[in-house]
Amino acid sequence: MNSAIETQIRESETRLYAAMSASNVAELDALIADNLIFSGPTGELATKAMDLELHRTGGTQFHELLPKALEIRVLSENIALASAHIFLSGTYLGNAFAGDFRYMRVWRRGESGWQVAGGSVTPYNYS
Repeated sequence: MNSAIETQIRESETRLYAAMSASNVAELDALIADNLIFSGPTGELATKAMDLELHRTGGTQFHELLPKALEIRVLSENIALASAHIFLSGTYLGNAFAGDFRYMRVWRRGESGWQVAGGSVTPYNYS
């Protein structure tokens, strides 16, 4: 069972990367839970509506998104954790950025499938 769920989460992460890269608001809407709580790289909290609006208006734009590693922990048949190491470049509210980041996501399976219910992103500083 865990390997099937892990495969589903890997597929969901891949869909999420593609949606983020293309600012595909419809796909992001399907992959993000309505009650999302997400902590950004400076500690600010974001909701689903805020995230979708940033993609809709161009406030968030990813020019490059290169997944480097993905660790998944299945907690139950309906909850999984994903930790992704990703190289990103793009702009956020007009400010350019580029570097490695660590995303932590809580995936929850509901009536409409797997969705991100919570998470955070931080700069990934390694030596």
